[in-house]
Amino acid sequence: MNRAILGAVAIVGAVQLTAMPAQAESKIDAVKALKAELARGRAVNVQATAKMTFTPTLVTTSSLEGTIGFDQRGAAASDVAQTVRYSKDLLRSMTRLDREETEALQQGPVQLISSRTASYVAGPVVDQTLQRQGASWVRYRNTELPPSNLIVEVLEPDTLKTLLAKPASVRDGVVKGSIRTSKLAAVSPAFASRFGSHSKKGKKGRDGKVAYTLWLGPTGLVERVAAKAVIPFYDGSVQVESSTRFSDWGRQATVLLPLEGDVIDQGQVKDSVPEDVPGIWN
Repeated sequence: MNRAILGAVAIVGAVQLTAMPAQAESKIDAVKALKAELARGRAVNVQATAKMTFTPTLVTTSSLEGTIGFDQRGAAASDVAQTVRYSKDLLRSMTRLDREETEALQQGPVQLISSRTASYVAGPVVDQTLQRQGASWVRYRNTELPPSNLIVEVLEPDTLKTLLAKPASVRDGVVKGSIRTSKLAAVSPAFASRFGSHSKKGKKGRDGKVAYTLWLGPTGLVERVAAKAVIPFYDGSVQVESSTRFSDWGRQATVLLPLEGDVIDQGQVKDSVPEDVPGIWN
């Protein structure tokens, strides 16, 4: 979760939300179908949306669209564009923290090429710096791939297997279920890296809940996923919603990282670009 957003929320005040119900999981040989797609040179297209509600007046929404490329280990690289929008109160708080970055994020999409270890950023939020430096991309090291869905990363075989293990309902390829955030964090590296510190059942016994729906195609591949989560967040909770559509499974494509000569490291221009990868997906 982006540190700037957390800072803005902290400025405004206490966070408190109500939880929502969820259900269980389901089966089909979707895991086998997914594993068959995990090969170098294969890819899938994604269109995703996300919404994070800290309070009724502190809300951020985002969209993500592009291509995720695979190897035998899973998602290996991605080439996506993301947009970010803030509610009026959150925009005011974000502007107070960093006017230039916040305004740039509202001007256009963030272009993001990522591997498992680095992300390359272009777009209005870094354009001025890139022009001054004669570069095309700002490289952020020690990052992770943006997930295909902000809550449930169905491109992880173990995560998909867990979501399908005990369905609440299965009908015509539509699987509905629920899972506790502590259990999801235990099986999903993508979820744990973003929400892990808030997803472990603490001393007060607080645990979040995720409700999800998967739409499976005739071959078992996930065509769409939608999820809603209520995640413990300090003394309150944050509500997260995310929906993703997958298309062109198995397409032959390789996501190429930018050439070294087109890149400048974030550490070299740290005073004029965001400290973290912009947006909520990294």
